[in-house]
Amino acid sequence: MKRLFITFSTALLLLVSASVSAQEFQGQAIYQTKTTLDMGSFGGDQMSAERKKQIADRMKSMLEKTYVLNFNRSESTYKEEEKLEAPGTGGGGRFGGIMSSFTGGSQYKNVKESLIIQEQEFFGKQFLVKDSLPALEWKLGSETKQIGQYTCFKATTTKPVDEMDFMSMRRRGRGGDDKKDEKKEGEEVADTTKSDDIFDAVEVPKFVIVTAWYTPQIPVSTGPGEYQGLPGLILEVTADKTVMLCTKIVMNPKEKDAIDRPEKGEMVTRKEYNQIMKDKIAEMREMYGGRGGRGGRRN
Repeated sequence: MKRLFITFSTALLLLVSASVSAQEFQGQAIYQTKTTLDMGSFGGDQMSAERKKQIADRMKSMLEKTYVLNFNRSESTYKEEEKLEAPGTGGGGRFGGIMSSFTGGSQYKNVKESLIIQEQEFFGKQFLVKDSLPALEWKLGSETKQIGQYTCFKATTTKPVDEMDFMSMRRRGRGGDDKKDEKKEGEEVADTTKSDDIFDAVEVPKFVIVTAWYTPQIPVSTGPGEYQGLPGLILEVTADKTVMLCTKIVMNPKEKDAIDRPEKGEMVTRKEYNQIMKDKIAEMREMYGGRGGRGGRRN
């Protein structure tokens, strides 16, 4: 009886230890992200090479970023690394300031609850954009590659694109980075070059193909941004024009960053937030005459 009690006590102790270990398990991954912007989508075909370079330099801070993913077995936060901006970059000027409202703030994910909450500031007001995690149907492949010290496996999926995703915007009718506007027989092609409003000339694709590389060596079903659902941490993602690459991983750091669900801001759905943005854009267009802020200016 005494031996039975000792065995039971030992098993209970191991169970408790495993539970504590699971709760304390935490990691941190650093991702470098880069988005390639087609300047032609924003009237760049009419710009000089020098002007294109000026705009590209000013928007670099928007298109090339470093993010920190803190994760445990079920939750994670994905935040842009804080850094001082170089003098004169200005984050893209007024245009960059407006477009930063499209690209999103810090994210919180909970894979057990299939929940994602994104902190978002829009014209001085704080929002919490709450939604279900996208149900991505991954196709697992056998192809592998090494990322740092981790062996990664390839997975692909087709992901719906949010209608207000600035990073996926392209010239209307182009259909892809290398396809020019084509006019089919009996079909009129809109001349968007006469419009001063960039939103008249661009569109967002309904779907994009996503390629991810994940490692089962870190058994958590999460990754950068909204990506998750694979049997291992996602270390690299290529989605449309954006690449996210993990450059550093620290498992169980001595000083762990808190993984907290955000609470500051007005809670809205993605659909509600998109409508708020559309209404504000319509208001600005009306305020500035609907043509890029020219109002009643005469030529």
